[in-house]
Amino acid sequence: MSYNDKSPGASGDDGSQDPSASGLFTANYKKYEDLKEMLDQNKDSLKLDAMKRIIGMIAKGKNASMLFPAVVKNVACKNIEVKKLVYVYLERYAEEQQDLALLSISTFQRGLKDPNQLIRASALRVLSSIRVPIIVPIMLLSIKEGMNDMSPFVRKTAAHAIPKLHSLDPDQKENLIEIIDKLLSDRATLVVGSVVMAFQEVCPERIDLVHRHYRNLCSLLVDVDEWGQIAILSMMTRYARTQFLNPNKYENEDENETPFYDEEDEENEDSDVDNDKQKIKPPKYVMDNDHRLLLKSAKPLLQSRNAAVVMSVAQLYYHLAPYNEVGLVAKPLVRLLRGHREVQAIVLQNIASMSLKRKGIFGPYLKSFYVRSTDPTHVRVLKLEVLTNLASETNISVILREFQTYVRSSDKRFVAHTIQGIARCATNITEVTDTCLSGLVSLLSNRDEAVVAESIVVIKKLLQMNPSQHCDIIKHMAKLIDNIQVPMARASILWLIGEYSEFVPKIAPDVLRKVAKSFTSQEDIVKLQIVNLASKLFVTNQKQTKLLTQYVLQLAKYDQNYDIRDRARFIRHLIMPSGDVGSGQIHKHAKKILLSPKPAPVLESPFKGRDVYQLGSLSHAINAEANGYQKMPDFPEEQPDPTVRNVIVAETPTLGKKKTRAGQKSSKKKSFYSDEDVSSDEEDSDESSSSGTKDSESDSELESGSEPESGSGSETEGPDSRVSDSDAGVKPPKHKPKKVESTTEDSKSESESDSDSESESDSSSEEEEESSSEEEQVVAKPVKTKSASKKPKKEVINLLDLDDFGPPPNASKPSGANYDILAPMLPTELRGLSLGGNGNMISDGIGQSVPTQTYDLLHRVTGEGLSAKYRYTRRAHPQDDKMISVELQFHNNGEAPIESIHSGEKKLQAGLKVHDFSEIEILEPGASTSCIMGIDFFDTTQPLTFDLCTKTRKFNVSIKIPVGELVKPVTMPQTEFLKQQNLLSGMNENKGKITIAENSSTQSAICDNVTEVVNVCVVPSTQDNVYRFAGKTAHGGSVLLVTVEYGESGKSNLVVNCDKMVICSMVFKQLKEKLS
Repeated sequence: MSYNDKSPGASGDDGSQDPSASGLFTANYKKYEDLKEMLDQNKDSLKLDAMKRIIGMIAKGKNASMLFPAVVKNVACKNIEVKKLVYVYLERYAEEQQDLALLSISTFQRGLKDPNQLIRASALRVLSSIRVPIIVPIMLLSIKEGMNDMSPFVRKTAAHAIPKLHSLDPDQKENLIEIIDKLLSDRATLVVGSVVMAFQEVCPERIDLVHRHYRNLCSLLVDVDEWGQIAILSMMTRYARTQFLNPNKYENEDENETPFYDEEDEENEDSDVDNDKQKIKPPKYVMDNDHRLLLKSAKPLLQSRNAAVVMSVAQLYYHLAPYNEVGLVAKPLVRLLRGHREVQAIVLQNIASMSLKRKGIFGPYLKSFYVRSTDPTHVRVLKLEVLTNLASETNISVILREFQTYVRSSDKRFVAHTIQGIARCATNITEVTDTCLSGLVSLLSNRDEAVVAESIVVIKKLLQMNPSQHCDIIKHMAKLIDNIQVPMARASILWLIGEYSEFVPKIAPDVLRKVAKSFTSQEDIVKLQIVNLASKLFVTNQKQTKLLTQYVLQLAKYDQNYDIRDRARFIRHLIMPSGDVGSGQIHKHAKKILLSPKPAPVLESPFKGRDVYQLGSLSHAINAEANGYQKMPDFPEEQPDPTVRNVIVAETPTLGKKKTRAGQKSSKKKSFYSDEDVSSDEEDSDESSSSGTKDSESDSELESGSEPESGSGSETEGPDSRVSDSDAGVKPPKHKPKKVESTTEDSKSESESDSDSESESDSSSEEEEESSSEEEQVVAKPVKTKSASKKPKKEVINLLDLDDFGPPPNASKPSGANYDILAPMLPTELRGLSLGGNGNMISDGIGQSVPTQTYDLLHRVTGEGLSAKYRYTRRAHPQDDKMISVELQFHNNGEAPIESIHSGEKKLQAGLKVHDFSEIEILEPGASTSCIMGIDFFDTTQPLTFDLCTKTRKFNVSIKIPVGELVKPVTMPQTEFLKQQNLLSGMNENKGKITIAENSSTQSAICDNVTEVVNVCVVPSTQDNVYRFAGKTAHGGSVLLVTVEYGESGKSNLVVNCDKMVICSMVFKQLKEKLS
């Protein structure tokens, strides 16, 4: 059959295969006629086929609104499949074709009585989509019917309809609140999430509605769908902020962020002040059971596959949890960094905000924030921001090495942010300021102009801190004025020269001469700085720069930019007053005005202040208050009434079986809370013992097999030994394991297969330690010596927990490598590693001195007759080669003997380890004694704070270590010394010029001064005027090298090399002061 022989019907059927296949500008008004005809047929199969094609068109994004009259006629079709598709179509176009949809209101109402739950839900959904105020009463009645429906799917749809009705008619708010209150008590997990979402949109301020349903929502949280979990967590965060006290109210938020390198001699001031602080202790915080219930219910969701759920739990813990529990969210958030780049960006934004205040929780996962080559620029910048926030004295060396690599990247924006990150590290950690500054100066010779320009801008900010010591840098930057073309960089150089022209009096006028030639071709920001430079040089060096200043001001007077013209007019009248205004007095103060001291700029994180917005919210992401955002409420000052969350069960039936069940439920809840009291808060020993006896049967069954294990576990609480042993002193040691075992059993039975039980037990042990009272800590004498003898085991056990997310290893630490004098030269692959020595190589060398200086540990007035001092012996500790030996000297100044002198609770910073001294049973009046204590300071000068206890009292004391005592001497030949010195160059080197006094210029005097400051060994030298010293850090084994090159008239060079940049910088400063 030919084309002309085709029938019109056949042609129509072909065209109906794709009704949207016509050309863009083709006017085909009959392209939907076949679908309309099919919908008008009596056969359900044709209607179903037509509806499938229409829904397919909608799914492809085609406009099918012109078929609305033909579709709406089939809303009363008896075929259930057709009816489902009709409702799907009507949900999409009911708002656009409201007049036609109103004609089918009665059909929708009949659909609410349909036996099929999907039809009932669809009818309610379509009815709520018709945005006509006249049907508001009908919608309200339909929602009330749906609220009482037997199907949870219909009740869920009714909850979704509540916000639609509220937006259509806000006057119905009170009626909708009643519906929400009823639906909040629904125990169907399908419904709860939708109801909470409706609650947040309609009446988020009605916190009183949540009281009765709080515990029900916590129990259902794990089983709700993912988006429902997000809504519940957000609502619960706001609820908890209004109903519970701040768990960190009496905690020092910045306790862990105090600078390690604090040079204040606090213990040498008034010891009575510390004693008074000890007596006036803040009241102890006891967490509300419902507060603990919320945290415990949300914790399993950290393992959710949905990134939004994990982020919601993280923000809940950040805003509500005690500081020592917020660390639980770190690993799940780091896990999200393996997802899509969009997820990475949002997670990194929140981590950047969290790390500003609580950098300690992300410190162990530093490696996870290293920039990868596949990361997009915005993710790189965010990772860089996190690394900068996490920078501290302990990890600054590793971070600066990463930054050195990033500077060589081809991504210019990323390089600029890296340079800014180095500057922030330099301002935040003063010990590495000079090191960072020298590294940035080295970037000025980079071939890339963008790198040089950004370095200049950053150096300009750093130089404002101490410009007098960096004249050479200012001169070097002045020489770059001819080559740098970036406007901001040129403006920064000109500002520096003008502000500190007294340091470069010969160069400044010449720079002004050069820039005055090209004034007209400069950018506006450069022109303004040229005018400023001319004015500052005029008031300081008028003889040489008067004509140049007049020339520049004349050019600026006729510039096209009005800012430059106004600036020139203002400057001219300020420094060169004309006759009519010459009688004024302001020009006499021109120098004070132009060269007034200016504060150094503060380099802050762009995320500072962003935590005022709720984490994970849109407002936090855009750093602005988005439409509809509700501010996070503050914690109340006083505890609100907790009984409002108690559910009254007065309406329970009187049947015997149901009574028993209700009683069982209530008793179960009671035991649940008592468990929480034992494991988390441990309010008093009577309560813990009562909860321990509730499961005495299970304890008796496990007593024989589990008691030895728990007994050994109680002696090895953790690597840092922070768990207070006073708990064990209150009860006999045999009962302690029983209590721990019963608590573990109860927590296992209540928490349904919590995979994070190990971390939970760690957090509970920390809370037990915090909640221990003073009286319990005083009685802890017998257990103390046992725990001290078991501490090496603790380290071995806890090292097994390290995984890929563990703390970054010290790149300079050669694990297991023995340093030998006759060892061959290192291959190039190992370049950059520092060799540590073992104990055999540490020996007394030339000039090594044992310090006799002692430091006060406890004053006799504060100690009520007991005084204590300490000194560093510079001898290897027998327990661990990494530990520093500290000799404690005790003296009884009183008239009564002092019994049971031992160390108590310790506040260990990250990485610190302690080997306690043996207990002193009795110290007679007038008697003195000494003992050795081993401390691993983790290559930092962070103090060790602990309680020094006697039988009746305890005193809070602290041991601080000079930076030189962190080093142990090591012998090496001169050739090896020079090789290691070549490897430790750049940012690992501090050098400067010093002037040595004549009475200290002999070899023995120089050696004595050096070894007095730092514990190093003399290296044999073939040069008479060069003195070399070598040592290594006690913990990491990083090599530290000191070179003193004595010159004529005492003018000498001092060089200190070490890959621990903070230690290197501090040793250099102290040696410079000692030798000068």
